[in-house]
Amino acid sequence: MKTYARVLTIAGSDSGGGAGIQADLKTVSALGCYGMSVITALTAQNTTAVTGIMPVPPAFIAEQMNAVLSDIGTDAVKIGMLHSPEVIVQVARTLVEFGITTIVLDPVMVAKSGDKLLQDEAIDALKRYLLPLASVLTPNLPEASVLLGRPVETAADMQEAAADLAKLCPGAILVKGGHLATVDSTDLLYISEREQHSFSTVRIATANSHGTGCTLSSAIAAGLAKGLSIVGAVVEAKTYLTEALRAGSGYKVGQGHGPVHHFFNVWP
Repeated sequence: MKTYARVLTIAGSDSGGGAGIQADLKTVSALGCYGMSVITALTAQNTTAVTGIMPVPPAFIAEQMNAVLSDIGTDAVKIGMLHSPEVIVQVARTLVEFGITTIVLDPVMVAKSGDKLLQDEAIDALKRYLLPLASVLTPNLPEASVLLGRPVETAADMQEAAADLAKLCPGAILVKGGHLATVDSTDLLYISEREQHSFSTVRIATANSHGTGCTLSSAIAAGLAKGLSIVGAVVEAKTYLTEALRAGSGYKVGQGHGPVHHFFNVWP
């Protein structure tokens, strides 16, 4: 019997379908993996705003994780929206209990609309309990700024931020440069002081960029689940996201920031 490359996403639900659990499952499916989910919160959300958040109790988050991991297992875990310290502690504890070691952590803090998705008091818990478990950490510039408590705004800042984040996270650090005021979008992958990689892509002119962070991190998890190296998984993920942005730019979804086209490689 054949087996799937399995990816478990632990994140919030986006009722608009462009980010969160929905984007994660679309991405891992498009990249040839079997997707499973643990929902940490429900959001009432569209392309313009998050109008409500309903947290899932930590005990039930653990129950979802136990149900999936005790039966199906997983080859990689992607972590997204974890809104409270209690949820962060519970997720970390359960990952350790099941011996999960391939973890892509996207430190989701703010939605594309500007709505806050992470409680202020949860930031310390994220740094204490989850960063030490991550194989890959994928902050954008604002998220790196919050994690380090200082502005991260330039290419030079990114280099320093990656090195400092590596002191908190033993895995690779992918600092995303989408917020840089540059023609191209450049990401920095910091694996160690001796091994670093820079990835530059042409910016796609589109308003449909909702869920790009979720999409990239789950694509990296899919690559790791398939056995790619960290560099190989990041290269595949960035190529996939660029093409999804390009294909999605031709569609109109909602009145705000629409989604990327996750299935550009299946239908136009």
